[in-house]
Amino acid sequence: MKRHYGMDWLRIGAFALLIFYHIGMVFVPWGYHVKTAAPAGWVTVPMLFTNPWRLTLLFVVSGYASRALWRKSSGAGGFMTNRSWRLIVPLLFGVAVIVPPQAWVELRTQWPYPFDYWTFWTRHYWYFGVFGPTVMPSWNHLWFVGYLWLYTLGLALIASLPGGATAQRVFDHVFAGTRVLWLPAAYLLMTQVVVFQRWSDSQDVIHDGVAHLAYFPAFLFGFALAGSEPVMRWIAKLWKPALAIGLAGYAMTAAIDIAYPGRTPWLPSRIMLAARYIQAWMMIAALIGIAEVYLNRDHRWRQMLTEAVFPFYLIHQTIIVVAMYWLLKLSLPPAVEFAILVPVTALGCWIFYRYGREVPWLRPLIGLRYARRDRPAPVPTPVSPEAA
Repeated sequence: MKRHYGMDWLRIGAFALLIFYHIGMVFVPWGYHVKTAAPAGWVTVPMLFTNPWRLTLLFVVSGYASRALWRKSSGAGGFMTNRSWRLIVPLLFGVAVIVPPQAWVELRTQWPYPFDYWTFWTRHYWYFGVFGPTVMPSWNHLWFVGYLWLYTLGLALIASLPGGATAQRVFDHVFAGTRVLWLPAAYLLMTQVVVFQRWSDSQDVIHDGVAHLAYFPAFLFGFALAGSEPVMRWIAKLWKPALAIGLAGYAMTAAIDIAYPGRTPWLPSRIMLAARYIQAWMMIAALIGIAEVYLNRDHRWRQMLTEAVFPFYLIHQTIIVVAMYWLLKLSLPPAVEFAILVPVTALGCWIFYRYGREVPWLRPLIGLRYARRDRPAPVPTPVSPEAA
């Protein structure tokens, strides 16, 4: 399977957008672990641009990357062993070490919690139940990793069934032509708007069934797309109309958000919800098409950035929340807070990755292979008979 550099760049960009989005969450009225002193309602308008599709895109590109990993693995068992090591180990480390500062800051800033962090982590974080406004312990933003592992398990079971070549041909036929745009959009409208009305996720794997109806098929679509040159060619041809429809969907959601800053009436809210899911798939298709047409080329930074995105994802929200906790003490204007928070988050993520990749026992904890690929194993120097 030939490596698709464009999809690598799309994965890098998707995670970068997610990090930037979580910085924005500090400044909007929506709920988050830490908030600026005066959240601004107008910030919701730019946030709505990526809100409908950012997570679905991550599952699509994750499914695409899983196709190469599947082909390199020795069957379903080897595939799941590799993915479990690369996902479950960082997830457990994240729940135990990375996430707790977020929960502590949330309690300190949004709940009357008087204790220091050490007391919180040793006595209250491992409560295994509802503690204050949240459940302890928590996986917070790492829910994506847990969902991804479950979807990987489902993928391994499906891919192990006979008839894989036939299923691929069916995919190539079903999503040929404009169907690659309107079929997924219609599916999202039916499951997320008509049958259910999903505005957000619960991030509770047991009670988040409607979200699974969107994310797991997106993950499978990415896996099948990685083996389908015909469908990828159609996406490359249709990215411009997909982008136009996606931008029109965003314009509709933004206009309704501006027109009804408080409680949205029933009909506009249903129109807004439908526009969100149309925007979601069209933007995903457009971005894949752009990656295919313009970004399918290598660069000396690509390999490093491809490796760095997952460690960045693991640590970014903790850096955002903790940094904002200390910025609140300075009573700065929101614009100044934002100007500080962006480079601090980027620098913190970079330090976490650069240090973690150098320490062998830390590498698996931050989602990296134990053995480094950029440093070949040293070759022993042969000893000459004279020296012996």
